[in-house]
Amino acid sequence: METIKKVLIVLNGFIHDFATGYWLSALIAIYLLHGYRIQAKAGAGFLADIERFFFWNAVGAAVCIFATGGMRSFTYVNNFYGPEAEATRRKMLIAKHVILFVVVGGGTWWGYCTAFR
Repeated sequence: METIKKVLIVLNGFIHDFATGYWLSALIAIYLLHGYRIQAKAGAGFLADIERFFFWNAVGAAVCIFATGGMRSFTYVNNFYGPEAEATRRKMLIAKHVILFVVVGGGTWWGYCTAFR
């Protein structure tokens, strides 16, 4: 049972990292498609549909990021580095997640504004 738990923890981390890369890639695709849509008036409608496809994929990836990130909190190793280091580590983790929440939220909002205007 312990082996299965370790495999699931590693798989969860892989899915989390993959979804993060996919989210960023979807935003890059929206950015590039939007530029093409502005230049190519004839295909603008088709390109807008593709932009929206990538936007909804980015939303799905963001949901996956938060879900797998939440599951990571259950595998957090307590006092692995000692009490002083753990106190600093926890503060840094909180700051990191606040910053990342702002980045993901802002990026998703930008993707929405770009894909749907």
